[in-house]
Amino acid sequence: QVQLVESGGGSVQAGGSLRLSCAASGRTLSGYYMAWFRQAPGKGREFVATISWSSGATWHDDAVKGRFTISRDNANNTVYLQMNSLKPEDTAVYYCSAGVGGWYASEYAYWGQGTQVTVSS
Repeated sequence: QVQLVESGGGSVQAGGSLRLSCAASGRTLSGYYMAWFRQAPGKGREFVATISWSSGATWHDDAVKGRFTISRDNANNTVYLQMNSLKPEDTAVYYCSAGVGGWYASEYAYWGQGTQVTVSS
């Protein structure tokens, strides 16, 4: 089992920045991919970014490429999502997840409780 706890959400104005953190505990993360997804009101859960825990290779959705950066701290079992140049359309609940990797929520078995990000214009 993997337990995930997100933090760092909040309210910012457009153009601002936030850094989300996801603290992982439980079994080793070696071999897992860690990802961030988001879900806006009335919409499905959508992929934001993923990182290989072992290699550090990353992938970002085109909607956030160049603005968001996923990273990891192996020593502290923590994954981060640095979000810059935030837009109102980035408003959503952001979820941290762990799984086999990919762009679909079904490929991730473990999920955090989510953290709200609200961007005002």
